[in-house]
Amino acid sequence: MSYIHFDKTELINLNYSLEKEIIRSNHSGCYTSTTIIGCNTRKYHGLLVAPQPQLDSQLHVLLSTLHETVIQHGSSFNLGINKYPGNYSPRGHKYLKDFDSEPIPKLTYRVGGVLLQKEIILDSNRDRVMVRYTLLEAHSPTKLRLSPFLAFRGYHNLSKANDDINKNYKKIKQGIQVKLYEPYQPLSLQISKPNQFVPTPEWYHNIEYIRERERGYDYQEDLFVPGYFEFDIEKGESVIFSAGLEIADPDTRQVAFEKEINRRTPRNNFENCLKNSAGQFIFKRKGETRVIAGYPWFGWWGRDTFIATPGLTLTQGDKDTFLEIMDSMTKDLQGPLFPNVGSGVVTNMNSLDAPLWFFWSLQQYIEFTGDTKTIKKRYLDKLKGIIDGLIAGTDFNIKVRENGLLYGGQEGLALTWMDAVTTDGPVTPRIGAPVEINALWYNALCFYHELSGENYALELAEKVKHSFVAEFWDEERGYLADVVDGEDKDWSIRPNMVFATSLAYSPLEEEQKDQILEVVKSKLLTTRGLRTLSPEDPRYKGYYFGDQYSRDNAYHQGTVWAWLLGHFVEGYIKLHGKSSKSFIQKMIQQFDGVMSIYGIGTVAEIYDGDPPHRPKGAISQAWSVGELLRMMYLVNKI
Repeated sequence: MSYIHFDKTELINLNYSLEKEIIRSNHSGCYTSTTIIGCNTRKYHGLLVAPQPQLDSQLHVLLSTLHETVIQHGSSFNLGINKYPGNYSPRGHKYLKDFDSEPIPKLTYRVGGVLLQKEIILDSNRDRVMVRYTLLEAHSPTKLRLSPFLAFRGYHNLSKANDDINKNYKKIKQGIQVKLYEPYQPLSLQISKPNQFVPTPEWYHNIEYIRERERGYDYQEDLFVPGYFEFDIEKGESVIFSAGLEIADPDTRQVAFEKEINRRTPRNNFENCLKNSAGQFIFKRKGETRVIAGYPWFGWWGRDTFIATPGLTLTQGDKDTFLEIMDSMTKDLQGPLFPNVGSGVVTNMNSLDAPLWFFWSLQQYIEFTGDTKTIKKRYLDKLKGIIDGLIAGTDFNIKVRENGLLYGGQEGLALTWMDAVTTDGPVTPRIGAPVEINALWYNALCFYHELSGENYALELAEKVKHSFVAEFWDEERGYLADVVDGEDKDWSIRPNMVFATSLAYSPLEEEQKDQILEVVKSKLLTTRGLRTLSPEDPRYKGYYFGDQYSRDNAYHQGTVWAWLLGHFVEGYIKLHGKSSKSFIQKMIQQFDGVMSIYGIGTVAEIYDGDPPHRPKGAISQAWSVGELLRMMYLVNKI
């Protein structure tokens, strides 16, 4: 049995199987995602979700799902499944025998004497998904019918039946080409063997996505089925269905499919699942290399990119991709600020910490490679521009105060990573001098002095060091304030102080770091990461659920984030050395169990603050995966 496997009893239990989702992406920016039984539960699910840059900067669900029907002796057995109001139909999951993820998603169906295997794979560099059907057993002549459900809409939206749709199709080799709306690219649907396409254009109404309903969003969609493909399939034969934005050669699909399988990293253990997942966040398009912050609904984010990239690339020895990502990001630098959120276009620049994480990311490159020369040659001018720009002051009231501390924020905005905003305003506005911002600021100044020898950076760093300890540290409490704003100090116990223990340059003494780590260990540490607020705080929320307002109010008020563990672990190792190894290894091994829940073979964005710390949010998050890989690297170095 493979590392990740589900049997029939698990698959036919919808309460169990619908909570487990697969996500696969490629380097062209496409992804395919659904549940392990093929029933879509989110508007973000789809067999082919691809960029349409001529339309906008978003991804678009083109092919939502594909229903298979096995035909023998004139009887039809539909293997598909959709959720409709009050019922699931056609309930094809009852024929499932097992699910395997090694090396790609593989479902096996048993229908009487028929044993049919279905495998799904994305083309590594093209906007194309391929589905291979292999008839493992059959005692009589068998036909297979494939019905494509089309959406042609942005992945944040839903499709509704309308009269503007283009129902026409164009015949191409062993398939058809469809384009429901202008100015979409046409979608080519092809079979690797001769077949019959039977046009039966029809809308399927009120398909429901249960996760969207839970999240308080519109959850009913109408999908268009242009018709179906039908062909004979013999015992032992494999037939490939291809859906892509370019016409493929059907005769080469078998070879292409095998080539793609051979490119895959096996998912045969925990570490390989992480390595495989790491590669899925990186996409290359139009000469740029970017990191998707998370699947299925994130684009690329400046802050997340700098935090995640070292773990995603350098732990795998891939320094070239690291540099490509940094080069792409520096194109977007405006003054001292990087874009906070991006998905093909710059949407805002209100991230106070993104430029400081850029310094940290470059430090990691030197730590992994020893190559200081490349960093100085490529990025020293950028680093100087950031420091000078922050000293001069910039948008969002970002400025360096007389005591050297970095200050920022204004009403209605949240500039740090704790950036949830509701109709009531920012949940954690943190206006003033946030603790991690200033730990990163001190680290950036020292790193820049190390590279450049500029004395003004060292002089300012010394001022920051003195002010940091004087303003943030409380000897009696034994930890750092979360935000300082003049005489006002926020003593909430949050994980943001942990960065002052992990960064290469810290303004703290070892005894202070030790006290901080003990507070974090006692109040915030869980088996899935660090809580964002101590459970003893009256504002603590132990569960992340409900509509967007409820979820945003819990997002940084107790919810657990896995990526924070990376810096807790690094700080802990720096203090405790070899004696920390077994403790850290156990912490990492606790994530082994998450590979078969929620996002299969990957790590979620967040987890509930209260046990059993159920996974929530995006099913696969770049900095969660990247920091786990970096933690493994750190513990192996001990």
